[in-house]
Amino acid sequence: MFSCNTSTSGCPTFLLTGFPGLEAFHHWVSIPINLICTVSLLGNGIILFLICTDPTLHEPMYIFLSMLAASDLGLCASTFPTMVWLFWLGTRELPFDLCAAQMFFIHAFTYVESGVLLAMAFDRCVAIRDPLHYATILTHSATAKVGGAILVRAVLLNLPGPLLLRRLLFPQVSVLSHCYCLHCDLVGLACSDTQINSLVGLVSILLSLGLDSSLILLSYALILWTVLSIASPGERLKALNTCVSHLCIVLIFYLPKLGLSVLHRVEKHSYPALAVLMANLHFLVPPFMNPIVYCIKSKQIRQGILKWFQQKRVDTS
Repeated sequence: MFSCNTSTSGCPTFLLTGFPGLEAFHHWVSIPINLICTVSLLGNGIILFLICTDPTLHEPMYIFLSMLAASDLGLCASTFPTMVWLFWLGTRELPFDLCAAQMFFIHAFTYVESGVLLAMAFDRCVAIRDPLHYATILTHSATAKVGGAILVRAVLLNLPGPLLLRRLLFPQVSVLSHCYCLHCDLVGLACSDTQINSLVGLVSILLSLGLDSSLILLSYALILWTVLSIASPGERLKALNTCVSHLCIVLIFYLPKLGLSVLHRVEKHSYPALAVLMANLHFLVPPFMNPIVYCIKSKQIRQGILKWFQQKRVDTS
């Protein structure tokens, strides 16, 4: 840890942190990370392209899925560069401006993904509770407005963070806890008063992840209430089956964050490598798993992918 006696308001440098004690194996660690990121980019890119080009998939559920794929691509693009710099190239130094920009985009795309998951929960809730009015409630115009609102909220909630960080003093060189920049990490490294920054960060989380997770729980409570009122067991199972994909990606998105939060408060210093692994996985796993989950559970997505590959084969022939 560097001393605040050499603090500066100019251009401090931040050092990325890999896996403590495994620095000699960072090249090997980079192989699965690169593989996960490559599969994430390809999977989400294919789903986004497929939904945009296939008119049969221009429905609210799949439009929200395309928004989820776009946010996953943005999250990969935000975190992947510093992982490559650290694990593959061995570069640890990151200037303040790049660090603040990465922090903004990581949090913004995380909030976008959380908002899209909430919109998808609302979509399933309307489809099950009020199927006769589904088409009139979730029109293309309404879907576009929801997507725009999610994006605007993510930008507005994250814009104060980098701006407020500029008023803080940092040591000339600071060591980050991860291989990317997060708001809580940067605030913890500052040498000056950070009460306003901490308050802004807390409000931002409560109005995004906190609010979204609460409303998702409420949506599923309403869905469960409606499903239990259906007399036929077969119809109950059919209704619940439409929610399986979304429920899986909600758990994939929120559970790693919950596990990382618990680990940071209980055994972070006893198992630093495990804390770093969890910190990397909670950004890598959702973009990697989301396309897989929807390819397995969604017949329309599977058929669209097969149709696209068959068309490519015909064009090649």
